[in-house]
Amino acid sequence: MNYYESVVIDYLRADRSIFVNTEYCIQIKQGNPDTSGPHWYCDAVALDFRSTEIFLCEISYADKLTNLTKRLKDWHDNWPKIRTALQRHCILAESWPIRPWLFVRQDREALVRKRLENIANGQESKFDVKITHLEAVQPWLYRSWNRNDKVEPIVEA
Repeated sequence: MNYYESVVIDYLRADRSIFVNTEYCIQIKQGNPDTSGPHWYCDAVALDFRSTEIFLCEISYADKLTNLTKRLKDWHDNWPKIRTALQRHCILAESWPIRPWLFVRQDREALVRKRLENIANGQESKFDVKITHLEAVQPWLYRSWNRNDKVEPIVEA
């Protein structure tokens, strides 16, 4: 786990409606992931009970985002199988949408969006990506015991 992963995980856990499973192995087929076929270790899977959504969280502060782009392309190419695998292994409700939630540097958002367009190749994307800037998850920007999506200044009484 790199440094920013732990910062993002703390950010996610600070919202009491979100439950997080880190380093989650998404595997298409049952059995040993190393021999059963395509699989990916997702930085975190987050279940948001407020919005009733499931997020596949990926965290990167890389400049070129090459690995993240490859991951998103692989997920796009295997999206129905990934949904099925998550529902099978996590016993998730079929009605809950599953979305990638990317945590990237603010100056890399345009690059990510451009690459997502390229991945979809003129078609409708198979998933709706949520993007949060790494600059917004700094621990001094939210209450560690009760974060919500609004950034509120912490004022001590």
